[in-house]
Amino acid sequence: MFMRIHPHRTWRATGRSAVVSGNRQMVKQLCHRCTKPVYPTDKVGPLKDSTFFHNGCFKCYICGTRLALKTYCNNRNNIDDKEVYCNSHVPNPNPHDLPPLQRPNYTNGNDKKSDNNDKFALNAGLGDMKIAHAIKATQVTKPYPKIHHDGAKYVVDYDAQTRLELLHRQVEDDLYKTFDQNRQQELNHFEQETKEEWEKALAEFARKFEKGQGQKNNKDELIRQLTIKREKKLETITSKRKERERHQTAELVDRQAKEMLELFKQARIGGDGERIEDDGGYGSEIRGDPPSYPTTPPPPLPPSCSKRHIYTDTSVFEQIDQVAISVAQSEVATFTDLIRTLTAGARSDVDKARAIYRWITVKNLNVMVFDNDVDINTPMGLLRGIKYGTESYHVLFKRLCAYAGLHCVVIKGYSKSAGYQPGFRFDDSRFRNTWNAVFLDGSWRFVQCNWGARHIVNAKESTRQTSQNPKDGNLRYEYDDHYFMTDPEEFVYEFFPADSEWQLLPRPITLKQFENLPFVRSIFFRYGLRFTDSSLPAVIFADRTGAATISISMSPEAVDNLIFHYNLRFFEGDETEVNGMHLKRFVMQSMVGDAIVFRVHAPSTRPLLLDIFANAVSPGHYLTGQPIKFKSVCKFKIICENLNVIMVPLPECASGEWGPAKAFRLFGLLPLTHEEAIINCDQYCEIRFRMLKPLVDFVASLHKNHLDDRHLHRCCTTTIRGDEVIIRIEFPDEGQYGLDIYTRDGAQLPINGKQLLTHCCKYLINARVD
Repeated sequence: MFMRIHPHRTWRATGRSAVVSGNRQMVKQLCHRCTKPVYPTDKVGPLKDSTFFHNGCFKCYICGTRLALKTYCNNRNNIDDKEVYCNSHVPNPNPHDLPPLQRPNYTNGNDKKSDNNDKFALNAGLGDMKIAHAIKATQVTKPYPKIHHDGAKYVVDYDAQTRLELLHRQVEDDLYKTFDQNRQQELNHFEQETKEEWEKALAEFARKFEKGQGQKNNKDELIRQLTIKREKKLETITSKRKERERHQTAELVDRQAKEMLELFKQARIGGDGERIEDDGGYGSEIRGDPPSYPTTPPPPLPPSCSKRHIYTDTSVFEQIDQVAISVAQSEVATFTDLIRTLTAGARSDVDKARAIYRWITVKNLNVMVFDNDVDINTPMGLLRGIKYGTESYHVLFKRLCAYAGLHCVVIKGYSKSAGYQPGFRFDDSRFRNTWNAVFLDGSWRFVQCNWGARHIVNAKESTRQTSQNPKDGNLRYEYDDHYFMTDPEEFVYEFFPADSEWQLLPRPITLKQFENLPFVRSIFFRYGLRFTDSSLPAVIFADRTGAATISISMSPEAVDNLIFHYNLRFFEGDETEVNGMHLKRFVMQSMVGDAIVFRVHAPSTRPLLLDIFANAVSPGHYLTGQPIKFKSVCKFKIICENLNVIMVPLPECASGEWGPAKAFRLFGLLPLTHEEAIINCDQYCEIRFRMLKPLVDFVASLHKNHLDDRHLHRCCTTTIRGDEVIIRIEFPDEGQYGLDIYTRDGAQLPINGKQLLTHCCKYLINARVD
C-alpha cells in the first residue's frame, strides 16, 4: 500500500528517524541510551556495534562515569548487550571459557594490539580472574545503585537536564578562557611595569654612584627593597583578581541555578498548567494534593520546627550517607549523573540535601590535587572551579542543590572563625564568611559545608583518613553534623548575616549583640549544654576581689557522662603563670546540681582568657586511667579593672573538678559525710563514702601551698569496712589544704604489668588548729 507524504510532515521509524522535505530525505540516528535523535554537534559514534550516543549519554551503564571512544568497553559476555561500560564495571567472561592461547577480544575504541600476544594469552585466564575479583570488591565498596536513564523516577527528564548542563558547561568554558586571558594580560602588564620601575631605580642609583652620592653595597639593599615591593604588589593584584573571579563565578552559578530550577518548575507544573507532585524524589504523580515543594523560593522566615523534630540521630541517614561516602571515593563526570547517583534512594528533600552535604564534606575539596592541564570533560574537570579558587563550598552546594531541584541561597556576613577571640569587634574584613540556606521540610535551614568538614583530629581515632596535608597521615578532617540544618538560635552564636532577614530569628539581633554572645563551639550544642544565665556575655567583668563565675547547665544524660576541664591564660600572649604559679590554680571547677561551675579569682588586672573543655566518657573508660582528649566548648574573656584583694592560689592538686560529684558519677562512691567541694573543720576530719561497686586500693594525698608533700604523708589514713570507705586526716597546722583521693576498680587488669590508680575525687579543706 502506498501513502502520499506531505512535504513538511515528519515521523519516527523503527531504529531511526526520517525527515522528508521535498524530494530530499535526511536520516537522523537515535541515541541507544535515551532513544532520542542524535544531532551532529552532540553525537558519539558509530561504535563497532553501529550504535550512537549523545555526548551526555555516553557513560558507564553501572556507575555513570563519562566515557570516551578510547576508554569505553562492551559486554564481553553478551554480544546482544549494546550498553557501554567503564573498565571497572564491564562484565567479564568466565576465564574457563577462554581458549588456552587466545587473546580476549577487548571491544573498545582503541584497537591497538600488543606486541606480546603470547605472553598475554598465557596469563589471560588468571588475569581475568583477578579482574573479576577486583570488580566484585569494587561493587562491595561502592553500594550506590545503577543509574536509570529513563525519566520515570525523576522530576526532570534526564536528557533535558544533561543538555542544559552541556550548555552551562560551554558558558563556563568561555568564562574560564576569559579568566586565563585576563590573567595573562594582567601578568604581562605587571611584569612590564616592574621592569620599567627596576630599570628606572637602578639607573638613578648608577647616576648617584657616579657622582659619589651612593655606596656600592647599597645596591643590594635597593634590590631587596624592590623585590619586597614587587612581591607585595603581586600579592595585592592576585588577591583582587581572585576576588573578582569568585564574584563572577558566583554570579554565573546563580544564573545557571535559576535556569536549572526553571526546568523543575516547568516539570512540576506540567504542560497543562496543573501541579504534578514529585513526592520527594520518587516521581509519583499526584494531582490535586497540596504541593510538598514550592516551585518558587519562599521568603526568609523562621523554621516551623527545630532540627531535633526532624531527626535526633544521624542513623536515619545511614543509607544516604553510605552512598555519599562511596560516590565521593569515585569519580563522576557530570553534575546530572552525580546528583542522580547521590539521590537515587532519597525519599525527601531533606535526604537530597543531606546527600549533597555529606558528599562535599567527605570529598574534602581543600586537599584535592589537580593536574596542571585538567580536561574539562573528566571527573576532575567537574570541580575545576575548586582548582582555580573561583568556586567555594557554598557556591558548589548551591549549584548541586539546583540540580536536585532545591531552592538554595548564598548568605554573606561575619563569623566567629579561626583567630577570633571573645570581645573582638567586627569592624574590618578579617572575619567575613559565607554560608548557605536551603529550603527543606517546609522551612529555610542553615548549612555550612566548609565548617562541616573543617575539624582536624588525630587520624588514629578513625579508620577513614582524609588528611589535610596528603603528606601527613596523622591528621584528618572530621565530619560535623551540627552544621547541617542548624537551628537559627544556635547558628547565631557563630554567624551573623549582612541581611538581618537571614538570621531566621523571630527577633533579629544587632551586630553589637552578636559580638556580646559567648564564643561557643559546635560541640557545646552537640552535648546539649546551655548557660545557666541566658544573658551571660562573652566578656565578663570580675568584682573588686577578682571573682567571676561561669555556670553551664546540663541535661541528666550529660551530667552522667560529661567530664570538664579548663585552661586559663593571659588574654594577650600565651603566658599561663603569674609569680611562678600556674593560672589554673586561680580557678575552682565544681558541680552544683545539674550545672558545672567555674569560679575564677583574677590574680592581677591583666585580662584573662578562660577556655572550657569537655568530653563524653563512660565510667569504664575513665577507670582504665587512659588519657582523655578534651575538646573546647566555649571561651570567655575576663577583665578585672580594680583588684582590692589578692586571692591565694588553690593547693596544687590533680587538675579537674573539685567535690565528690565526680566520684559518685564515675566510681559509684556515695558521699556519706561531705557533699560539697569545700570542707571547714578543726584539726581532725573524717570523710566517709559508701561503695556502690567494688573498688580497692584507696590512697589519700594531702597538699598545702609552700609545703613539701612529703611532710604530709602521715597525716592521712584510709580504712575499708565492708562497703564503706573512711578517710581520717590530722592537720599539722592551720590553713588551707587540698585532698586528692585515688582508687581503682577491682576487676581492672594490670596495664604494662602495673596496677594503676585513678583520681576520683578532691576536696578543698580549711582547717583550724587550736
